[in-house]
Amino acid sequence: MFWYHQELERLEKEIDALEYNPKFVFYGSSTFTQWHELTTVFKEYNPVNLGFGGSTLAACTWFFDRVFDKIKKPEAIVIYAGDNDLGDGRHPEEVVLFLENLLRKIRAKYGNIPCSYISIKPSINRWHLSGSIRYANSNIKEIEFKDANFHYVSIYDEMLDENGYPKAIYFVQDGLHLSKKGYELWLEILRSHTEIFPEKFLVKL
Repeated sequence: MFWYHQELERLEKEIDALEYNPKFVFYGSSTFTQWHELTTVFKEYNPVNLGFGGSTLAACTWFFDRVFDKIKKPEAIVIYAGDNDLGDGRHPEEVVLFLENLLRKIRAKYGNIPCSYISIKPSINRWHLSGSIRYANSNIKEIEFKDANFHYVSIYDEMLDENGYPKAIYFVQDGLHLSKKGYELWLEILRSHTEIFPEKFLVKL
């Protein structure tokens, strides 16, 4: 996993430059990295965006100790990763195991803080993996029954059109990463989860 080190060094520099201890940590893949307004729309939470390009849930788990070394106990962690694992040929059940291992690491370091997982998105570029994505998502949702402070945030169905295919308006040209409209949809969905994000603390894009 040596190809991640440049991105990890970037994160370490950003963490060192923080003038506050983050209350909310967003951790995962480039879907977070490219959400440039993320720290603005959640500014009342003193957030930090720890997304790193190309990351998988396997990588998020593997590098957790390094990335979170200087992060004092946050109030919550929000995770988005998993589609890159499937894109690399991982089985959906492996993706679930990676997430469970990541949660164990979080619990060992920070105790029973709230952890939220945004479901794997139905991207145009990876529509051939839709069955695996749905299977992984359904199994990840089951973690809610085992961990009372784990919250599953479903964005999958809301990104589909009336024919059950991903809406192009939610993606940039590569058919994989989110457009401005895609991030606006995600924000709207996240705003509805007031058990995670109290409405009074959020601002619009």
